[in-house]
Amino acid sequence: MKAFAKLSDTEQQEFLKFPVYISLLAANEYGPTDDVDIKAAVEFDHMKTYTCVPLLSGFYAKADELFKNNFIKLDAELPKGKAARTEAIKTKLAELEILLLKFDKDYAAAMHQSMKSFKEHVSSAHWDILDSFLFPVPIKGISY
Repeated sequence: MKAFAKLSDTEQQEFLKFPVYISLLAANEYGPTDDVDIKAAVEFDHMKTYTCVPLLSGFYAKADELFKNNFIKLDAELPKGKAARTEAIKTKLAELEILLLKFDKDYAAAMHQSMKSFKEHVSSAHWDILDSFLFPVPIKGISY
C-alpha cells in the first residue's frame, strides 16, 4: 500500500474504516443496524477487493481483513439515535475526506468514486431484499 506512505499508522487504521462508515451511514437510513446491513456490507466489501480499480486493490485487500470487526465495533460505539448517529458518521467521513488530500489526485479521485458506489450498493440492500421477497418472479411494470 505505497499510497499510504504519507499517512501515520493511526491515520492508516482510521482510513481503513472508510467503507465501514459508508456502510453504517447507508444502513442508518433504515433504522437500527441489523444482520441484513452487516451481511450486505461485508459481502460488498469483500467483492470490492476483486472488482475495484487496480489502484485501490491494496486498500480493499487490507480493509477487507478488518471490515467485519470494525463494523461491529463502530456500530456499538456510535450513538444509537438516528440523527446523532448520522451526525457522528458524517463527522468521521469529513475527517477521512481530509486525509484524501494526502494522496495523489488519481488515487483520491478513484477512492472518492469507489466510496460513492459503495454507499449506493449498501443503500440498495434493503430494497433488493424487500423487492425479492414481495416479487420473487420479475413482473414487468411492477418489479422492473
